[in-house]
Amino acid sequence: MSDISCPAPAQSLLKRGDRTARRHAAEARFRACGLGAILIGLAALAVLLASVLTSGLGAFRQSYIHLPIHLSEAELDQSGTRDTEVMKKVTTIGYGKVIDKALAEAVAQAGIAIDGLTDDDISGIISREAAAQVRDMVLSNPDLIGETIDLSVLANGRIDGYLKGRVTAESAALDSNVSPAQLQLADAMMERGLLSLDFNAAFLTAPDASDQRPEAAGLGVAILGSAYMMLIVLALALPIGVAASIYLEEFAPKNRLTDLIEVNIANLAAVPSIVFGILGLAIFINFAGLPQSAPVVGGLVLTLMTLPTIIIATRASLKAVPPSIREAALGLGASRMQAVFHHVLPLAAPGILTGTILGLAQALGETAPLLLIGMVAFVREYPAAPPEGLFDPASALPVQIYNWTQRADPAFVERASGAIIVLLAFLLVMNAAAILLRRRFERRW
Repeated sequence: MSDISCPAPAQSLLKRGDRTARRHAAEARFRACGLGAILIGLAALAVLLASVLTSGLGAFRQSYIHLPIHLSEAELDQSGTRDTEVMKKVTTIGYGKVIDKALAEAVAQAGIAIDGLTDDDISGIISREAAAQVRDMVLSNPDLIGETIDLSVLANGRIDGYLKGRVTAESAALDSNVSPAQLQLADAMMERGLLSLDFNAAFLTAPDASDQRPEAAGLGVAILGSAYMMLIVLALALPIGVAASIYLEEFAPKNRLTDLIEVNIANLAAVPSIVFGILGLAIFINFAGLPQSAPVVGGLVLTLMTLPTIIIATRASLKAVPPSIREAALGLGASRMQAVFHHVLPLAAPGILTGTILGLAQALGETAPLLLIGMVAFVREYPAAPPEGLFDPASALPVQIYNWTQRADPAFVERASGAIIVLLAFLLVMNAAAILLRRRFERRW
């Protein structure tokens, strides 16, 4: 009798066994979990975008009062010389009286009569920025004195909020900055075409405004400051990062020193951005004496923060080039430098460009290091053209968003959400450019 046991009957390959069923069920559960995670992420993104768009799209529309304004020579240029130095003596108070008079006449001609409406209520619906805008326009073109011109001036923030649904008659009764009679006046002016909601191009071009003039606040200085900083980052981080990556990957000997450098680069990529702000404050401002709130300091700080990202991305792109490319070039008599710069580097260019753009996008959205170097300051003047403008005071998009969220007027919350939309648009464009560059220049082996 044999000790060998009889083999189990063979199972048919056409019939699914218990183990196969369990494996298939586990795969189905894993796919369901993955799909659920994606759906949760998309839902959270949709809620976030809906919240930002709902709050911020109103910033791209603004309330304007349309008036024929007579620029009286007796009030704006009593000397009659059209000398701008003499005309500058007329303050915004004088121009405000001219605008108030034009509005009162327009309301009277339109036949608008509201119980309890006073002259102060009528003039109160005009933004305090309107007088300054008309004054600047007249000083830039003194020949306008004596003429009657059709102008669109800003309505104040409460009237703008009423047209956008942010202010109601109930809230106006409790608000010292607006009255129910003024809201009725706004409705009547809307019906007669004296008041309208139009596209607000000044939101992208105008400078910041004071707490009393939220309707005049814009992103002009912040966009220009961010552009200057990105130019500095691109001019410094790209050549330095690519050069360091090429040396470490292609020419540096493999020893403890290069291992230590690689570990430190990887660690720097994980350092919180506020640490780079402290470093920039200590080196560039306290030691080097560079001005606070200047794009050159912000650009240098963001360069230090972006360098590890560009170096890591560039080294990964160089490693992705097959070794056969280098060996073939060397075998045909090329030097090591010729093999790298004529063959390896062009093939790694798509990944290098992608990493650079993603690093710039990350730097564009950083706030903490810029707060430490003083870029949170209130800046109304546009910086000059480079290179002088790199040392002028400026703001940045993420810092401007932070600044507006700290102000009490609800209109600034709308402005902050609108600035977030602008920042997201820039980030989307930069990420789309990275994808297109990779697809355009990528080669497969």
